[in-house]
Amino acid sequence: MKLYKAYAKVNIFLKITGKRGNYHEIISRFMRVDSLYDELSFVAKEESEDFKIIGHFSCKTEQNTIYKAYLALLDTLDETSANSLKNLMRKHGVHVKKHIPAFAGLGGGSSDAATYLKMCNEVLHLGLSLNELSAIGIKVGADVPFFIYGYDSANVSGIGEVVEEFREKLLEVEIFTPRIEISTPKVYTLYREQFYNPIDGFEVERLKKTTSSDILKQMSADEANDLFKPALQAYKELKNHYRHGYYFSGSGSSFFRIVN
Repeated sequence: MKLYKAYAKVNIFLKITGKRGNYHEIISRFMRVDSLYDELSFVAKEESEDFKIIGHFSCKTEQNTIYKAYLALLDTLDETSANSLKNLMRKHGVHVKKHIPAFAGLGGGSSDAATYLKMCNEVLHLGLSLNELSAIGIKVGADVPFFIYGYDSANVSGIGEVVEEFREKLLEVEIFTPRIEISTPKVYTLYREQFYNPIDGFEVERLKKTTSSDILKQMSADEANDLFKPALQAYKELKNHYRHGYYFSGSGSSFFRIVN
């Protein structure tokens, strides 16, 4: 069976622009990391269970983003296509070779979910557009649409559902991920309670037009990512891993720098 690559991402910058109910609205530059990816494929299995993920995961199947993507896709299909999907998953498991660390701010779970949706679309000839797949993906996680579109670099806004391609050269990044499992909801809650300071529309427009390499030249790690300070406060040991010249991706725990 064909092998599909689910790439990691880094957040060149991540700034909060406001609130939407319990969610935070953001403006962020997502950049794909070509050197780091999970590998997904469909593999034949016994028809003893309806859905099987083969791979090393710390969570139960019901909590896995791939399984959530399966349910979200099933929910949107007509009866004929839904039966085709169920039949596919009765006969095949999703084999996942993990390379992207979990709880790391690199989008591994979201990338896996997006890749699974694209695999099903291709294998079952569902004919869903990227926009339609993105609308399904956002139900699974805020970062999923970026991975659906497959851009090298993009400005991501709203709660993650607005993805606009930003044309620039893909930067080569070096990543290191401390062994600290960070809870994204915990970091966002602390941000809202103690650090809430959304940027205005003028700053949003400036950031959206500035290249990633220029942004990293202009900003320090905490200036580039509004979640860095709350993450440091919530996870004190994170400070021991910070190195000068590195930046913080998402809600962490990964740090990255550009390799010249």
